[in-house]
Amino acid sequence: MAFPANPFKPTAGVMPPVLIGRESIGLDFSEGLDDGPGAPDRLMLVTGPRGSGKTVMLTELGLIAARRHWMVVDETASEGLTERLIARIAPESSRIAGVSIKPSLMGASLGEVNIAPALRPSTLRDAMTARLRSLGKGKGLLITVDETQDASMEDMTAIATAAQHMLRDNAEVAFVFAGLPSLVSDLLNAKVLTFLRRASIKELGDVPMNEVRDAFASTIRGAGLSITDEALDLAAQSTGGYPYMIQLVGYNMWRMARRRADGLGLSISLDDVQAGVEQARAKLGEGVCAPVIKQLSDRALDYVMAMARDDGPSSTSDIAARMGESMDYANIYRQRLIEDHIITSPARGLVDFAIPFLREYLRASHRSD
Repeated sequence: MAFPANPFKPTAGVMPPVLIGRESIGLDFSEGLDDGPGAPDRLMLVTGPRGSGKTVMLTELGLIAARRHWMVVDETASEGLTERLIARIAPESSRIAGVSIKPSLMGASLGEVNIAPALRPSTLRDAMTARLRSLGKGKGLLITVDETQDASMEDMTAIATAAQHMLRDNAEVAFVFAGLPSLVSDLLNAKVLTFLRRASIKELGDVPMNEVRDAFASTIRGAGLSITDEALDLAAQSTGGYPYMIQLVGYNMWRMARRRADGLGLSISLDDVQAGVEQARAKLGEGVCAPVIKQLSDRALDYVMAMARDDGPSSTSDIAARMGESMDYANIYRQRLIEDHIITSPARGLVDFAIPFLREYLRASHRSD
């Protein structure tokens, strides 16, 4: 019997076969679509740190909508977001709010589409209305926006204003925004976006360890492989419940087992798991942590290195003392690191890492004085 194909997908944004620990969000969204206009889960904010599975979650919600024959428009926040949405949503033959959307411009080519900021909300609203009319009865429109923290306030104002009108009109529409945890406070504190306070907020935190273990067990044994309880425990615990690490550990232990397969039976051994965990940690450091650390100034690096001495949240006064600086000086770097979504402030006077496993990476790769 040939060794089965590896089911784990550690590539960013690629849909894994098992959506570990996130099933309730999909169920909430499904019920929101089935319950009709006005259901709270038709307006959703999905937040979480890097590698928590936000893009994968958007993909899953898009599949749920597509199975109901909804049109799904996926976008990532960057310059020209509103114009791209209008061009993708508007029917090819439409003239929306005085702007002609030519067939050749549908999709990515938007060189001739230039809409004044004041017209963007009404233009987007008209485009959605026209598209719903062309879709026909019983179908709807889902718009998802990834990396929303990178969207300009002008684009978010246009989208929020148009969305508010469509939801008020009981249109068959749904909106899902995904981004880093700061997205919630940034958006909800903006006066022009107050309607987003009604959004259903889904925070993608760590997956409970028992769910990680159960998912590993069902995926491995369901594919016809055997694995001991001891190996399962090690695999689950090594992930820390971090979704990206779950995929990395699964992928690498599976790969080690396949390379070792000797015809005596298909299994993942404790040695395979140990080797896979080591490779997963190296890959996590290389792909997630190293790029973050590389962009830091020397003093910002000093700040996070001072944090890495603690096993949990650090006192800002302790950090300043370890740096040999005043609180005011250290707080300059604290604020910059928070704005860059590298650290977070869970409570007054405390800071913690926003990126899972960054503390361990710093301890392993940088000498702490």
